[in-house]
Amino acid sequence: MNSISVIGGGAAGMMAAVAAAMKGAKVIILEKNPRVGKKILSTGNGRCNFTNINAKAEDYNSAFAEKALEKLPPSKVRDLFKKMGLLSRVESEGRVYPASGQASAVLDILRMELANLKVEIRTEFDAAEIRRNKDGFEVVSASGECVFSDKVIVAAGGCAAPKSGSDGSGYRLLKMLGHKITPLTPSLVQIKTDKGIKGVRAYGKVTLEDGKSEIGEIQFNDYGLSGIPVFCLSKYVKKGMKVKLDLLPDMDYGETEKYLKGRMSQILESYLVGIVNKPLGQLLLKDCGVAPLSRMSSSLSSEEIGRIVQWLKGWMFTVTGIMPWENAQVTAGGAELSEFDSETMESKLVNGLYAAGEVLDIDGACGGYNLQWAWASGFAAGSGACDV
Repeated sequence: MNSISVIGGGAAGMMAAVAAAMKGAKVIILEKNPRVGKKILSTGNGRCNFTNINAKAEDYNSAFAEKALEKLPPSKVRDLFKKMGLLSRVESEGRVYPASGQASAVLDILRMELANLKVEIRTEFDAAEIRRNKDGFEVVSASGECVFSDKVIVAAGGCAAPKSGSDGSGYRLLKMLGHKITPLTPSLVQIKTDKGIKGVRAYGKVTLEDGKSEIGEIQFNDYGLSGIPVFCLSKYVKKGMKVKLDLLPDMDYGETEKYLKGRMSQILESYLVGIVNKPLGQLLLKDCGVAPLSRMSSSLSSEEIGRIVQWLKGWMFTVTGIMPWENAQVTAGGAELSEFDSETMESKLVNGLYAAGEVLDIDGACGGYNLQWAWASGFAAGSGACDV
């Protein structure tokens, strides 16, 4: 019987343990926190958007994800959780949530399954080193405690949301064993810009200088921009980059200009009411230079109306930075993919060593894609570690 140590008790680590134990392996999870699955509880605003039925390899930053996703696609993730006792429902844009609406249900089901499979969970075990010898592996904790096993799966997460225990320790462990780590960047995170307004939302299209764009609900904050389309583009932004917002993506310039010219005369501070949120509209009008807003809209010149149209269709924001790791949902970057087998997640440098989840250089869009990768890569690693 194979003995397997899984470093990290997050989504990928627990799925790796389930997959390995289902194949008859003796599995132990080594988790630095007082309990497993802490990050799962905060996903999906406490509801846990645990996969997306639309997820496919093209939704990730590398084709490396393809084979793992073929083994455990979103439909099979739902089936597997259903067998474990969790019902789910599909909501907007393919997002899948537990039927109970509670992230804790996902964690509870996993913990019960691990118990049923006799997986040992050792918490407050801070893995500091992995030693390879002729008999297998020795995982050594920061306090000097040792755990021996035939194989090791590193699923210690990334650097995002460090309060959940993701402090980059998995990268350090893999680096000690000769693996390269690509540059790490916060992803699915808010963007800081040169202007902002607190607590306002608007539907629109967000476009970066290089043409990358996303459509959806944009959230405006006093520090800048947030919301799913902003999150999805955040890993590409750089300080000083221009970000363009189209607040009327379903209308072209001509339609927008005609509509504005046909509006009844009203005080300018209310001119964009019914088009965008009132405070947001006032900020836009001030930014495009048509103040004072105390005058009537009938006083607007054709040039000024043209400017308002230009701002509605292409309001420019300058990036001043991104929010820190504490705000990020995911890490962009990680262990170099060319050094791992994409089917089994086994290291090509160290036989018997595997990696899964965020520690690898794979990241996807917001909306269940990254948890889908955690399940798929964890399942591939756990299964692969049991294959002779």
